[in-house]
Amino acid sequence: MSDSETVPGAAAREAPGGAPALPRKAFEIASGYAFAGPALDLGTLIWDGRSLPDARIRIPLPMLNRHGLVAGATGTGKTKTLQLIAEQLSAQGVPVFLADVKGDLSGISEPGAANDRIRSRAVEVHQQWTPAGFPAEFYALGGMGHGVPLRATVTSFGPLLLSKVLQLNQTQEQSLGLIFHYADTKGLELIDLKDLRAVVAFLTSDEGKQELRDIGGLSTATAGVILRSLTAFEAQGMADFFGEPEFDTSEFLRTDGDGRGIVSVLELPAVQDKPQLFSTFLMWLLADLFHDLPEVGDVDRPKLVFFFDEAHLLFGDASRAFLESITQTVRLIRSKGVGVFFVTQSPKDVPADVLGQLGNRVQHALRAFTPDDQKALKATVRTFPDSAYDLEEVLTGLGTGEAVVTVLSERGAPTPVAATRLRAPESLMGPVDGAALDRAVRGSPLYGRYAQAVDRESAYEKLTEARAARAGETAPAEPKGARAPRSRQREGEGEEPSVIEQVVGSGVFKSLARSVGTQLGREITRSLFGTARRRR
Repeated sequence: MSDSETVPGAAAREAPGGAPALPRKAFEIASGYAFAGPALDLGTLIWDGRSLPDARIRIPLPMLNRHGLVAGATGTGKTKTLQLIAEQLSAQGVPVFLADVKGDLSGISEPGAANDRIRSRAVEVHQQWTPAGFPAEFYALGGMGHGVPLRATVTSFGPLLLSKVLQLNQTQEQSLGLIFHYADTKGLELIDLKDLRAVVAFLTSDEGKQELRDIGGLSTATAGVILRSLTAFEAQGMADFFGEPEFDTSEFLRTDGDGRGIVSVLELPAVQDKPQLFSTFLMWLLADLFHDLPEVGDVDRPKLVFFFDEAHLLFGDASRAFLESITQTVRLIRSKGVGVFFVTQSPKDVPADVLGQLGNRVQHALRAFTPDDQKALKATVRTFPDSAYDLEEVLTGLGTGEAVVTVLSERGAPTPVAATRLRAPESLMGPVDGAALDRAVRGSPLYGRYAQAVDRESAYEKLTEARAARAGETAPAEPKGARAPRSRQREGEGEEPSVIEQVVGSGVFKSLARSVGTQLGREITRSLFGTARRRR
């Protein structure tokens, strides 16, 4: 990588006493990052094993909605990279969503503490390091952990994502889709898991089977698998994630009084052993944003940058339909002003169709201890543009807080590959005290809106009430013929209305349907993922 020819360090803006000379190739790389508009500072170029503090490596702010990847082996500094990018986005008025898998990102709300390592890094990269905290909201899935509870209704979550959570096969997934279709068309709201259980049980009853005769049946065996999966899911304490009040994802788009973007931190340590759940729930949040946001095209700054941690969990064992939905959502959400960064250990964890849409890359060190590691290393190198580095050598030799970077320039072209020594975050690099976190959560304006779970009348209550009413009507309490014909009896027929018809025809049901803005007999509009479009 050595280069004897040097040129003035034109990229340097902070160099004391004039710009030093840069090797020719280093200068060419640094010139690719000399953007005229607003940009985030990642760090400085590494060339011949040393940091060149006047060669700054940056990401143009308007390109943050072109998506990205942060990858690297465990312990190489991915979390600190997320924190560094999130801080600068917030400072420039862009809201950020962070999935905090390890529980150490809550420190972004508090100023950092200087130490020898931070001072040394600041000198190396010519960083004017100043401790600073950033506005943050803290969330927890279903209230498990510290944070405002995030919940979704089963209806809104949809059959495709729920099948992923329950680990259903393709046939079972299709059957679950049929169940949702039926509930949608009949106006039976699936708020929580007991609602879904009630509808499945009804559709496998003698009367329920008749309801499905025109749109395909539901086998008893498949229904049994779905019910057993729901039971196991609930036994793990997962029922609390589904219910009301359902979280409005527009809350992620807020700024504070100073115009700084609010950093939404979703705490996930309490559900670390439920990877399918939290990765799929993150996809629901993203899909919900996709539905609600208007098209904005290219913007000066993103509306939101969404960091999707442990991305390999989302793609593992995913069906073709599921992967196609992810690919299409990622492709289209850019025009809504939302940038998505997938965070994982290796680029091979992300399908090629998705990886090809990620314009910004921050690749931390990779290990090559085994044949599989070496194969993954070679595959990673092939995903980068041609570079002036021996990337196999560089990627295995990077230290903590160093990465190989390539981003999209202001005109949308890839920048030269740059080995980079990253800046230090200015907020606390670690978790905040639990008591302080609880105070922050309870002091949030969102706490009163979402903290208390609500269990209103929905499919379970309606079907239970209808079943009880029908049992009372069919009880042999009076002689045959003693009862006058009911007003709801079908004209010209002796056949009584089904349980569902009784439910749909009730005044209570119609009143509830009007209150939630749904129209009886009209199916909910569902998205690429089968998630329901809700009215705000």
